[in-house]
Amino acid sequence: MLHHELSLPVPVLVVEDEPLMQNRLKEILETIGYQAENILFAQDIKQAKELLNQHSASFALVDLGLPDGNGNEFIQHLKEYDDSIAILVISAWSTEDAIFAALKSGATGYVLKERDDLEVMMSIRSVLRGGAPIDPFIAQKILKHLDLEEKKTGQPATNDSINKILTPREHEILVLVSTGLSNKEIADQTLLSRYTVESHIKHIYRKLSVCTRTKAVDTARSLGLLD
Repeated sequence: MLHHELSLPVPVLVVEDEPLMQNRLKEILETIGYQAENILFAQDIKQAKELLNQHSASFALVDLGLPDGNGNEFIQHLKEYDDSIAILVISAWSTEDAIFAALKSGATGYVLKERDDLEVMMSIRSVLRGGAPIDPFIAQKILKHLDLEEKKTGQPATNDSINKILTPREHEILVLVSTGLSNKEIADQTLLSRYTVESHIKHIYRKLSVCTRTKAVDTARSLGLLD
């Protein structure tokens, strides 16, 4: 149990139409420390919106292929409801379009359904700790996409590609990081809290698969995300 490690945000909303996957996620969440009464299940976007109105939500696990539409529609709805809500996409879809669309809609992280329970659990735990886990297979596809684009055009990755990986706010903070500003100085300059800045920087680290500020700047420059 992780009660001592994490303060679990409740309730958690699971938007998933497959009964087997619902049961699997329920068991994983209970292993992490969630009580059954704090796990809400919706089988489609309509039901998810109704549950959100009735119970609110502090955390969401969202599938993309739903009976009444694409899960990205609900991710956007969630971000409008509460921009700070953590959203982990758990999907079978691994195409670049699906991945980029989910991240652009506001998903915090993205993990493939084919991963084993331990890997899915680690992704959920990462989100609960403020991380932004991206499935390794997906991270490789993103980097390959940028590399191919650069080879094709002979130019660094375009702004459109930057926006597919980093949100405008993350890119703004990464630029400030590259100038050598501390988190506190970045917070003062952007009028954000230090906690919010740190959260954005963690997301940047995960998306670029790095663990230090220097490496983040170096990697971003090599990908054409920074001048």
